Amino acid sequence: MPLLHLSLPPHRLLVGRRRLFAPPTPPPSRHYCIRAAAEEACSLPFAPERASYHRELAAAAASVERACRLCVDVKKSLLSGGRKILEKNDQSPVTIADFGVQALVSFELQQLFPSIPLVAEEDSAFLRSSNPDDNSSNVLVESISSAVVDKVNNSGSNLSHHDVLRAIDRGGMDAVSFDSNPATYWVLDPIDGTKGFLKGDDALYVVGLALVVKGKVTAGVMGCPNWTDITIANEKEESNAACRGSGILMVSHVGCGTWSRDLSAEIGQFTTSQDVWKRCFVDHCSVVHMARFCIPDSQTWNMIPLSLLFSSTTDESDPKDENKILLQYACCGSLCKYLMVASGRASVFFSRARAKTQIKAWDHAVGVVCVQEAGGQISDWSGKPLDFSADLTGRRIIYPWGGVLVTNGALHDQLVEMISANYK
Repeated sequence: MPLLHLSLPPHRLLVGRRRLFAPPTPPPSRHYCIRAAAEEACSLPFAPERASYHRELAAAAASVERACRLCVDVKKSLLSGGRKILEKNDQSPVTIADFGVQALVSFELQQLFPSIPLVAEEDSAFLRSSNPDDNSSNVLVESISSAVVDKVNNSGSNLSHHDVLRAIDRGGMDAVSFDSNPATYWVLDPIDGTKGFLKGDDALYVVGLALVVKGKVTAGVMGCPNWTDITIANEKEESNAACRGSGILMVSHVGCGTWSRDLSAEIGQFTTSQDVWKRCFVDHCSVVHMARFCIPDSQTWNMIPLSLLFSSTTDESDPKDENKILLQYACCGSLCKYLMVASGRASVFFSRARAKTQIKAWDHAVGVVCVQEAGGQISDWSGKPLDFSADLTGRRIIYPWGGVLVTNGALHDQLVEMISANYK
């Protein structure tokens, strides 16, 4: 299988004819000594003989679980009032947890699979661009490094601030350039739903990691620290009873199904019993007005073509009406909606493409394999599968016609027909 080899001298990466030079080394910073640890991997609910990428998925699951623990710990410090919330150029929020998760996952994957590149949301340009005389930049990098070294699985070497920044940049826009040939690469969303992460203890957010092989999402992991088995609240308000729980780890591999279990209480306490894993399936609803729908928090029902045929309600106690559908609230981000469909909590997730807004691969990649292996179906609004190779050089953007349609499979063809009749 073609791979892009990135194990080059540390001062540059060369892919094809393009040279990518690493940013200058920042001022010396203190080094952290990482605990020595053997290669840890999460036990999976299916045998290695059944899964071509069993080793990759096991390592990814362990890394995502550690990343979730990092998020929980950083969130505690956020609530204590520390300055750890930043704003990117597009005014979207980013936190130490976003950078920390990307650094942790990037570092661990590079140790185990150095030839597989990473496509991820963040880079360190924001952190590096601060005034060198401004100590706040050093404080931020210090905080990110501290969060990472406390959770990362390493061989006992030292990890400096520069190592952490380089790990973040390994997934950045300029880290690697693809071409039209098939490739194998990771896709990471360090925190999908950062706004939810910032809302409070109960809001859902997801750490999502997928492995793409020759344009197809082959395996993936989603971790959601605030997931619970209790039905999610359907109103846009925080609810302690609705969202608090031990969290969920969902894994999926083509041909092996989608499975989930509770997040471990502590890092390193990975259970080896397959009994704790539960097979995930989409629901079996085949009647549109009986289905449970999700839409992005930034969109309203009247932006969806089906609004011409159905009104909507968020009240589950409303009597069923063949002219009205139920909208479920799932807080921020796209991946928690995929999580809901894959686990059978929702039947459909609609997302409309909007002018001047790019649809990022990391917001959908891992969700695709999890829903498909749970029995669902994903496409653009015309019914065509999502093309993760359309962005030939970056593999960072997808271009679904109309938007993205995620369903339980039973409703898919009906909904595509309804969209076709009501959307031009």
